Amino acid sequence: MNELVINPQEKVPLLKANEVAEILNISRSLVYQLIHTGEIPHIRINQAVRVHQDDLNRYIESNRIESDTYLIHS
Repeated sequence: MNELVINPQEKVPLLKANEVAEILNISRSLVYQLIHTGEIPHIRINQAVRVHQDDLNRYIESNRIESDTYLIHS
């Protein structure tokens, strides 16, 4: 498991669910579903759910599909 090391001198880029939804161009409810299933790592602060920008970037990269893997049917 990758350990997230945070420098206390730097502001931590934590995103709200609606910000994640906007970045991914998906609904906020789908963001919560991805968080619930563990696909997107998250941080819980009391009732608030936040996603670290680095975790979101890793999620995006892990779901990247190269264009040559698509089959186009006409």
